Parts: sequence; structure tokens; C-alpha cells
Amino acid sequence: MENRIIDHQLGRLKDRILLLGGATETALNRAMESLAKRNSELAQKVLDEDKIINEMELEIDRMSVEIIALHQPAAHDLRFVIAVAKITPILERIADHACNIAESALILNTEPPIKEHVDLSRMAQVAAEMLRSALDAFTAEDSEVSRRVIERDKEIDEGYHRVFGELLESMIDDPTTTTSAAHLLFVAKHLERIGDYVKDICELNVYLREAVFIKHSPKN
Repeated sequence: MENRIIDHQLGRLKDRILLLGGATETALNRAMESLAKRNSELAQKVLDEDKIINEMELEIDRMSVEIIALHQPAAHDLRFVIAVAKITPILERIADHACNIAESALILNTEPPIKEHVDLSRMAQVAAEMLRSALDAFTAEDSEVSRRVIERDKEIDEGYHRVFGELLESMIDDPTTTTSAAHLLFVAKHLERIGDYVKDICELNVYLREAVFIKHSPKN
């Protein structure tokens, strides 16, 4: 009976974190769409719905504490609860970065557009793909996929350096673009940080599957 109860509770916990992951993914995609399409209504929607993500974080935190306190899970079950407890605030932080991008979009949408920066779009695409793959790997407990996602963070880092150079050049060549370029730099930095956070999720996926921490290991 106890096993059936804890299995049920773990199933509910998994459902909740996957809902949180989906909401975070949606926030990121909407924030970037609001920027690309100069859609301030969509940007505001991202900001308005952030409170739902915050509430989900608190609920998952409460559920994790209750499972540990009442059921004292061991081995894999304990690693699962620990992984969820650590991944949850990471997802909330990613959603915060999506909100920051939406806030930049609200400002940028009132400024004259400057030339399209392909690398910024590419950064956003890679960040979204990494997040989706990390969540899928969590569901499947696939540490090999998680390791491959970690490697993709290099693409975002390289994109950030290219975007930084492009925007700096734009500000030098045409000072009237300074406000827009500065906010696009903020967006690029938020995407770079999201890549770092997705790496953290993937490292926890490896811990869940293999019971090893790879964060400070020279070879992942």
C-alpha cells in the first residue's frame, strides 16, 4: 500500500513539473515572438502570466517537502524528488528571463527597428530547442541526450559574442540606434543565461539517471 501511495505522489509531482516546464517554454517562445513581431500585447501576456509560474513553483516545492517528510523515499525515488526540487527554481528563473525579454520587447516596440540580427534569432532558436530537449530528457531519464544538450550551449555562447560585436558596431556607426541596440544586448544576455540554466537542468537529469554529479567534472 505504501508503495502505491508514494508512486501516486511521485506521479503527481512529475505531472506538475512537466506543466511548469511547458509554461516556461511557452513564456520563452512568446517573449521572443513578441520581439520578432513587435507584438506588445503578447509581451504583456508573458508578464501577466508569470504569477502562475511562481505559484506552480511554490506548489511543487511544497509537494517535494511533503513526499520526503511523509514517505522517506530512498534510492531512485529520492534522487527524483531532489532533482525536481532543484530543477523547479531553475525553470522559474528561465521564466524570469523570458519576462525580462518581454519587458525589453515593450521598449523596443516603441523604437524604430534596426536591422535584423540573424544570430539573435538563432540564439533564441537554440535556447528553445535546448529547453525542449532537456525537458524531454528529464521525462525519459535520458542522460545521453542530456549530455548532448549541454554541448549545444557552445552555440549560444558563440552567438552571443557575434551579436555583441554586431550591436556594438551598430551603436558606433549610428548613435541613434543606441537605445534599441542596448536592449537587444540585454535580450542576448538573457538568452545566454537561459542556455546556462538549461545546462544545469541537464546535469540534474544525469544525476537522476546515473546517481553522479557532473557539474564540476572535467569530463561530462
